[in-house]
Amino acid sequence: MIEDAISHYHTLLTQPLLDDARARLTAGIERDNLQFGTRPICNVLRPLFVSWRQYEYIKRESALVLAAIEKLGRHLLQNDALRATLDLTPLEEQAIQIEPGYPAPDVSGRLDAFLNSHDDFSFVEYNADSPGGLLYGDVLGDIFEKMQIVREFQRRFPLRRTAIRPQLLRQLILNYQLFGWWEHPRIAIVDWEGAATHAEFELCRQYFEEKGYSTIIADPRQLEYRGGWLRCGDFKITLVYKRVLVSELLEREGMQTPLIRALRDRAVCVMNSLRVQMLTKKAMFALLDDPAHERLFTVEEISALRRHVPWTRKLRDGKTTYRGRKVELLEHLGANRERMVLKPNSEYGGRGVVLGWQCSDSEWHQAVRDALHGSFVVQERVEVLQQTFPVIRDDQVLAEARYVDFDPYTWSGEHVEGAGVRLSSDALLNVSAGGGSATPLMVIERDLHARW
Repeated sequence: MIEDAISHYHTLLTQPLLDDARARLTAGIERDNLQFGTRPICNVLRPLFVSWRQYEYIKRESALVLAAIEKLGRHLLQNDALRATLDLTPLEEQAIQIEPGYPAPDVSGRLDAFLNSHDDFSFVEYNADSPGGLLYGDVLGDIFEKMQIVREFQRRFPLRRTAIRPQLLRQLILNYQLFGWWEHPRIAIVDWEGAATHAEFELCRQYFEEKGYSTIIADPRQLEYRGGWLRCGDFKITLVYKRVLVSELLEREGMQTPLIRALRDRAVCVMNSLRVQMLTKKAMFALLDDPAHERLFTVEEISALRRHVPWTRKLRDGKTTYRGRKVELLEHLGANRERMVLKPNSEYGGRGVVLGWQCSDSEWHQAVRDALHGSFVVQERVEVLQQTFPVIRDDQVLAEARYVDFDPYTWSGEHVEGAGVRLSSDALLNVSAGGGSATPLMVIERDLHARW
């Protein structure tokens, strides 16, 4: 059905529907300032379509993997020796000891995944610390829904999508109440001044205020903790939607920053919690893929992990297992360069990632040797789906192949709803790494022309 839907959409993308789609996207990007830094966040004229069956399958399987992550996270808090394999810094160790005041540290999260050509998918990491892009896709969805081509397309293929802004606000308020506070929250969206995602913060602030919640955007260095309140100027803050990364906050400001002191004293509710720093480490996937920890999970969770988490190991010189047999890890990496990815344990945005199939043997060998002096993981390559999208390039709209990054959104460590979509012509899919495009996810309910 998806192939028929894409073909039908592309057939419709002619004048005057093409001009209307391009004009609405351009106007929407300008109106809502949909930029990552100085780049428009979207340069394609088609959403990503998935069938409702595939979407429900992804939700169900993602929830099982999420449940395993949450169980492993709780276990790591109690097991110092196992937690040491994550290579947390001393400051990170201090930070994760602070009780968040609500059950799951990851109030909002993003499971980064790749779809494949077999209607399945693989997770490659978990972005549990201030995942970006949630509102970009939501607002893009509003823009695309108003396009004449999308309305015409729905005459044959009815669509639905999940509104993310209401979901985000609902989860923030729910966990604020679980924190024990019932008075109307006063919200601060906190990240560094000049962050590339500032436009997203503005969208968030506007939505929160439309719903009746006083909201500011603040740099962590603008905050004060005095008189029992976390403040930004005269604004008393009771709820922090933390978009600043834990690692950057600790590295730049340490544990004595006003935000962390107020959190430690339960003078403010902060989401996500500092404990997400454990869950964001790439080495978490090495633990999820290790049979030694299967006793923590249900049979269904183990099956989901095997289906959707690729072979992942902490990089070290020694023996490990691969598909049930013992191997020398470094020898295995050398012999299987074209099937391997090397990743820094703690970086984000594609920084420091080495794709084995894009290296020569000597370059790969040197990259592995250099990485042994740091904290890295190796992960087996997964198939990445490619689809053709209508791409705006200067004054033209061209049909071009794009890799598809499909990232289910997680909520309060319990359920999955909605997803972010990133497209790229490069195998390293990451909008923040300097390329690519976002596009909204739309779920096809059925084909009205199909015979049942």
